[in-house]
Amino acid sequence: MQIAIVDDERPARDKLCRLLHEHWPDAHLYQAADGNAALQLLAEHKIDLIFLDIQMPEIDGLEVAQALNAPVPAIIFVTAYDQFALQAFDANAIDYLLKPYDEARFLKAINKVRSRHAPSTSNDDAPLLIGDRGSVKVVQIKDIVWAEAADNYVMIHTRDQQYMMRQTLSGLAQRLGSAFARCHRRYLVRVDQIAESRALLKGDAELVLHCGVELPCSRQYREGLKQQLSSS
Repeated sequence: MQIAIVDDERPARDKLCRLLHEHWPDAHLYQAADGNAALQLLAEHKIDLIFLDIQMPEIDGLEVAQALNAPVPAIIFVTAYDQFALQAFDANAIDYLLKPYDEARFLKAINKVRSRHAPSTSNDDAPLLIGDRGSVKVVQIKDIVWAEAADNYVMIHTRDQQYMMRQTLSGLAQRLGSAFARCHRRYLVRVDQIAESRALLKGDAELVLHCGVELPCSRQYREGLKQQLSSS
């Protein structure tokens, strides 16, 4: 995923960079401080998603959106002014972040993008190859129940074994496909293995799997998980 951040205010760009590094670590980020620089960047790189400020000198965000050629990247407008919302959605924006937004609102926006880019089918029939001290272990994706991030590794759990793999959790989620969902910044779960969801304080939840394992579900991911459960 290649993401462009277009905003004439440095603190606004820094905030988006920080959030994206934390929640979408595999993404390649580009920055532009005005509309002219944004159009040049978009001409030189295949951008998948733009966080686009509206009010900028010379060429504003709406004019940048109108100048885009097909295939048009996904657009999330970011602005301090709500009067542009109708024009933003007329430009086929996925979402409209109103400054100042918090982390939960940011995650809601990127979950919309992820749902559009999520694989339409499961990868259950494919094997996952895991390097292990000079050898390669073959794990069937259909046997994976959940995974947990551990620094630059993930711990993958099947029904009766666990494997360590050098991979980010976001990268693993893309490889496993639509049968899995993020439930927490550190956890990924196979959706059909969720037996129960227990509500906790502050919008968080606890997931109980059929195997008896309990996993946290933070409020940032809860809505996206509910949508995936309802469509599965």
